[in-house]
Amino acid sequence: MKFAKQLGLRSIPSWAPYYIDYKSLKQYIKTSFRDLAGPLESLESVDHEDQEKPGQSDQDDSTATTESKPRSTTAIDGSDSNADAALEVGYASPATEAKNQGEHSNQEALAAKGTIDLAKIQNQTIRNEKNANAKTQEASLNAIVDGFKALLWAELEKVNARYDAQERVASVSLDRLNASWRSNFTPAELKHWRSDLTVLILNLEYLREFSQTNITGFKKIIKKFDKHYRSCNVAAPGQALSSSPDSSAIHTPVNGGGSGLLRKHQSDSPNAIAYPTTPQADSDLASSLTMINALGIQGHGRSTPTIYLPRNYPEPASSLYAQDFIRNVNSPQTNSKSIFYYNYIDGVSTLSLEFWKMVTERTFAKSEKDEHLLAEARTLWRKRAPVVAERVSPMQLNLDPKDYPVLEDLDLNSLPSGRLTRLWIMLAQDAMSSPIKIPVIVAKGVRPGPVVGLTAALHGNELNGIPLTHRLVLHEIQCQALHGIVVAVPVANVPGYLLGQRGFSDGIDLNRVMPGKKNGSTSQVYSYNLMTRVIRHFTHLIDLHTASKGRVNSLYVRANMQNPTTRHMARLQNPQIIVHNTSPDGSLRGAAMQEYNIPAITVEIGDPARFQKRFVKSAILGVTNILGHLKMIEDEHEAPDYDPVVCAKSYWIFTKDGGILNVLPDVNTWVRKGELIATLYNIFGEEEHRYYAPEDGIVVGKSVDPVCQSGCRILHLGVVSDRFPDGKMDDGHQ
Repeated sequence: MKFAKQLGLRSIPSWAPYYIDYKSLKQYIKTSFRDLAGPLESLESVDHEDQEKPGQSDQDDSTATTESKPRSTTAIDGSDSNADAALEVGYASPATEAKNQGEHSNQEALAAKGTIDLAKIQNQTIRNEKNANAKTQEASLNAIVDGFKALLWAELEKVNARYDAQERVASVSLDRLNASWRSNFTPAELKHWRSDLTVLILNLEYLREFSQTNITGFKKIIKKFDKHYRSCNVAAPGQALSSSPDSSAIHTPVNGGGSGLLRKHQSDSPNAIAYPTTPQADSDLASSLTMINALGIQGHGRSTPTIYLPRNYPEPASSLYAQDFIRNVNSPQTNSKSIFYYNYIDGVSTLSLEFWKMVTERTFAKSEKDEHLLAEARTLWRKRAPVVAERVSPMQLNLDPKDYPVLEDLDLNSLPSGRLTRLWIMLAQDAMSSPIKIPVIVAKGVRPGPVVGLTAALHGNELNGIPLTHRLVLHEIQCQALHGIVVAVPVANVPGYLLGQRGFSDGIDLNRVMPGKKNGSTSQVYSYNLMTRVIRHFTHLIDLHTASKGRVNSLYVRANMQNPTTRHMARLQNPQIIVHNTSPDGSLRGAAMQEYNIPAITVEIGDPARFQKRFVKSAILGVTNILGHLKMIEDEHEAPDYDPVVCAKSYWIFTKDGGILNVLPDVNTWVRKGELIATLYNIFGEEEHRYYAPEDGIVVGKSVDPVCQSGCRILHLGVVSDRFPDGKMDDGHQ
């Protein structure tokens, strides 16, 4: 994934001017270092460095890039490969030639006296030439560093000013809302007060997203600078942290100069750990390791340290030798407990640590006030919500659990508050005049709030949504603490489910005939009644699907990313991939939004005809994030282990002929333009066609069925861009 493009898709549109100008900083780095020593790497290599492995966290992306060899480098000892090449062909710069004329005459005199070896004279001349070139390049490098530092400072000030201003406004607004509350509000006054609080909560969520995205941007641009800077191999001021696996003592800079001695653990193991011998060294190392790990820079020695900093980084992963060198210390940036894995680092520029310190000193990177304000605002919302009088429905008294009522409409007002209700909704009749009914589970809270609907198995063989609805309403939600209502439809296409097929009993895809017709075909009538008797009662819809038969999917979301509400729902779902999609004609999601103005997203949870616990668990966390965002449950937002890949568009690639198909890339992996993605063989085993990626993209889903007719699907390709296209956007998904 190219972060510069992803930044445009992740940005909150109205806040876009205040984000880090990643493209300008990246262009400065590329241009400056190219002018310094020629192209250090090809454009493709530089762009590839911006790519992340799908499903990989920003905390983990130190492993996502590889070092590339520069065409010309200057070594720490002052040697220069360009200088060597120039001397081999007898070239010397005018300045060096003038400088060496006096030396040459003196050396001739000494040689005449037989006091010096001619070979030594030549070696000294070469060394002088190398030193002159090294000093010139070092001066240029220092100028590049100063320029980058100035640009970085300006971007930090811009981002921080926006954060500070929004944080102050939010703090004042929250205090005003707290002070203005009265228990005797009129209905109109209460509606206005809750509207203001809703706007405040949304802005605080934007502020949190704004800070986290910019932290990631600054981390990545500093890593990019560090990569180019270290490629020059100049011993710049503030030597890099270095060590040798065989050394018994390790040195690290202390207060910008000198070194603090570190000894290995007393163990004779080759995995012995370095630790400081003085409190001052301990403090300095802790500060340095904090910034090194936050940058995600991976050294050439053993494993890098792990730390919880800044606030959006996860707990450290387990390590093979963690028990030997875990320490608890107080982080100066967050004033909270952090865990350091002490080990030595190789080749990390202290300039990068200086740059990262500039970031962590800013409010948007170190303050947690926005998190506290958001938690207070959500608590205030739940605290001031009126209690709904409990209503007990007669049909719930003395009810046999197996004899759930059959209704023709989902009347939520008639259901009891603070309880879980199971019932059937009749949508049609079969040829025996028996009702075709769908199961519905309703979790109704004790206070008012949104009505969130979850529909599963609209395609009868797509099953992962079923255990999700069961676990959510039966185990994750406490009705006595719920604000609003959660409605789960475990199976929306009952005839297809009973037949084990995607379509309805007449073979029609229900997700292509919505909103149906009152007087139409069997599938159209069923769809119409589903919309009018169930869906129309929702305020939000999450439609749960999987891949179709013969295909596999990543965990991804389809949503209209230009709609602020569905955009936020998609991000909260924490998928691996988000695809911008305005919804195909006839889909349940599209009909809900067009007919009833219900914000809706589609969540694709893995593969068909099976339960996948890992995907189901991840999807449940996303759903509870959405419920927390809507203030329906206590806010327990689960941050993802990775940032989702946001695709501006996606489409399927099809075969031209039939045969035996072999699709090569896995789902949730990147392919580059021109890369081989599939081969097609005839029934005699002879290769007929090769298919190549038409452009860079990520594999959202793919075919795993080798039996292929003309026009069969190969893979679903998601494409990253720096903006969402206008108008209708449909991937042709079937």
